[in-house]
Amino acid sequence: MPIGTIESLDLEGRGVLHHEGKTVFVDAALPGEEVEFSVYRRKPTFEKAQISRLIRASAQRVVPRCPWYGHCGGCSMQHFDARAQLATKQRALEDAFWHIARLRPGYLLPAISGTDWGYRTRARLSVRLVPKKGGMLVGFHERRSSYIADMKSCEILPPKISALLPALRQLTGALSIAERLPQIEVSVAENTTVLVFRNLEPINAADDALFAEFARAHDVQVWLQPAGVDSVHRLHPQDAPALQYSLPEFGLTLEFRPNDFTQVNVGVNQMLMRRAMQLLAPQPGEHVGDLFCGLGNFSLPIAQLGARVTGLEGSEALTARAAENARKNGLAQRCTFHAVNLFEASEDSLAACGAFDRLLIDPPREGAIAVVKALGAQVRPQRIVYVSCNPATLARDAAVLVHEKGYRLVCAGAANMFPHTSHVESIALFTASEAP
Repeated sequence: MPIGTIESLDLEGRGVLHHEGKTVFVDAALPGEEVEFSVYRRKPTFEKAQISRLIRASAQRVVPRCPWYGHCGGCSMQHFDARAQLATKQRALEDAFWHIARLRPGYLLPAISGTDWGYRTRARLSVRLVPKKGGMLVGFHERRSSYIADMKSCEILPPKISALLPALRQLTGALSIAERLPQIEVSVAENTTVLVFRNLEPINAADDALFAEFARAHDVQVWLQPAGVDSVHRLHPQDAPALQYSLPEFGLTLEFRPNDFTQVNVGVNQMLMRRAMQLLAPQPGEHVGDLFCGLGNFSLPIAQLGARVTGLEGSEALTARAAENARKNGLAQRCTFHAVNLFEASEDSLAACGAFDRLLIDPPREGAIAVVKALGAQVRPQRIVYVSCNPATLARDAAVLVHEKGYRLVCAGAANMFPHTSHVESIALFTASEAP
């Protein structure tokens, strides 16, 4: 088998080396390591491989905490020292800016990090009946496979949810619809825990009784989703409280439904919020746009600081939830929300929402290319804070902001929203050329 030395990491956390004119991506390999590798996928210009023998290990290699690591695909970097993971994500952000946009931030922000374990308050667990493995499997997919990992705990899920995995296997295996229940959505709020069971067929009375007993015994809410996301509804207990999370620094509490988008890492979200408000620096009386506003995660802190906020979001359900959260927090007079397709934004459509003094953008992985291209004479905020979950699309959009729209990339930094994975969350500040 071929032998090589790992030169760097890619954005998926794989080791990169070059062999016989091809780039080789090696799973679970770290920079500086000498490895013997076996190729499992060949392409004309690159190959994907796995380590068959570790000849020289990196000083940053650690023993994975999870016994199923390497088999389960939920994590990809548990073999890598947590501090080194964070530094690597910061470098990945810098590299994206330079290689995609030929930009360097004026300065780098200190990377944001929180707890490394038990942080994941949202997750989608797959469910499958596999008789040869003893019955029901509940967990994440195996690495590079559609099969479900045979796992009995999970180190990145909150301890309560990790401990529930064996009980969930027992529960789902006892249901009449065991073979028609493909997934469970986990949503852990500050005040309650919800499990949403995706049922492809109706449940019967015996199933209902099992769900009721499970909810009571484990102090969770059981919800069902028989069709699309609009069909999600509470099953047991019927009088359970709404899910909520708080932003204590701003004296805010937001309510949400279990299928709403919320950040998976509560602690990092709070720190990211603090930094976003410091960079945006909204002033009383200013008009601030919050694009891809969701249920008001950034809108409400901006309004709490005295600015008038217009939140734009593609989902009518989320904008309705944002408006209700503003009302319950006493901020309805400073907040307006509209359902708008921001992937088709134009200068006229943004201008119709009014002139923005400052702008916060928090798009999905696809980025906000239509939005940044739509900025012009009618809409030219002096300060833009861009929160990103994809360094590549952030860099692409930054190129438009700087090279075409005359903004300056003041600073940027990573946030470790998903420890032990290659996912890179980040935040960047842009100012208009005439801004102080």
